[in-house]
Amino acid sequence: MRPRLVLFGDSITELSFASGGWGAALTDRFARQADVVLRGLSGYNTRWALKVLPRAMEGAAGAGAGADPAAVTVFFGANDASLPDQVQAHQHVPLKEYQSNLRAICAYFKERWPSTAVILITPPPIYEPARIRDMYGDDEPSRQPERSNEAAGAYAQACIDVATELNHPVIDIWTKMQEFPDWQTSALSDGLHFTPVGNKILFEEVVKTLETSIGFSQERLPSDLPLFHEIDPKDPMKAFGA
Repeated sequence: MRPRLVLFGDSITELSFASGGWGAALTDRFARQADVVLRGLSGYNTRWALKVLPRAMEGAAGAGAGADPAAVTVFFGANDASLPDQVQAHQHVPLKEYQSNLRAICAYFKERWPSTAVILITPPPIYEPARIRDMYGDDEPSRQPERSNEAAGAYAQACIDVATELNHPVIDIWTKMQEFPDWQTSALSDGLHFTPVGNKILFEEVVKTLETSIGFSQERLPSDLPLFHEIDPKDPMKAFGA
């Protein structure tokens, strides 16, 4: 059975199979080598994700012994970090609870899939002016964004702290994305969600983390079923054990 990668997160994960998405890029990269399973839940925070976790993971792994996924990405925090006094306050989760929820999500995966690598991804940076336009449709100076980059940074650090505590790999996309010129508009489409450039940044970080943390790479994984050039034109069925 092919190894599996499970992607668990909010809308940035749910949208990852769209054109130019980081999940679609993973599927393309490991097309003959691994299956990528999408479990993205748009708008969810860690409180809600923890509540539905068993149901969300139904069918995510194969059946039988040795069917644990190779890795699962846990990408929450953008909604948890919504400001508690703004229009998306119902999505807000206090920082300490966010960390507690991350620990519980990780514990669930390690109990259910002991051999699976759990890779945490921090919330991304926020570009406030674009969030105001997305929420209200204008640039009225009196408007306040429902998210801030400062809050996202605090949650990103909290995610890193949990990963360090649990000895799990972590991708600090909040910091990494801000290393790119004009990241506010080149990497983010609405101040939160990713453009193709933003998706490429995360894709490359996931690929790098998979290789360095568990040796999971295109070069090391075998291809599933005989490759076309391996099939003898004089006896094609031989390659299939017939």
